[in-house]
Amino acid sequence: MHDYLTGGFSANTTLTHYCQENGLLLHMHRTMHVVIDRLKNHGIHFWVLAKALRMYGGDHIHSVTIVGKLEGERDITLGFVDLLLDDFVEQDRSLGIYFTQDWVSLPGVLPVTSGVIHVWHMPIIREACKWSPGLAAACEEWKEIVFNFAAVDVLHK
Repeated sequence: MHDYLTGGFSANTTLTHYCQENGLLLHMHRTMHVVIDRLKNHGIHFWVLAKALRMYGGDHIHSVTIVGKLEGERDITLGFVDLLLDDFVEQDRSLGIYFTQDWVSLPGVLPVTSGVIHVWHMPIIREACKWSPGLAAACEEWKEIVFNFAAVDVLHK
């Protein structure tokens, strides 16, 4: 795992080449994004960071879910997932994609989530609580916890 935001261009490219030459998957993290995520005027949107990651050549990105606690609007999350995965991304202002983008043969990056979901947002987890007492106890502990904040990453309409 490598934090590509703090790694910088040279380290990211070097690590990508090393992993490709040695048959390793490169899981990129975006820890530094948590620091800049709450600043509304920092000038760097995650769409830009997602595109940079794809150009670096990472295989996975530690990402968020649509029902996560760290990201902005649902449509923004769907939009940058398209930017990471699809070879051709049509303009769709509802997803924050302001112009058509053709990635040609540049490989995509698989968004991978880990720990950024609230357990009560996921029906499959609630269903699993019926046969797992440990999971049921953990979910009960988290039941009253809420994440109330204004979304930072919002579509400019």
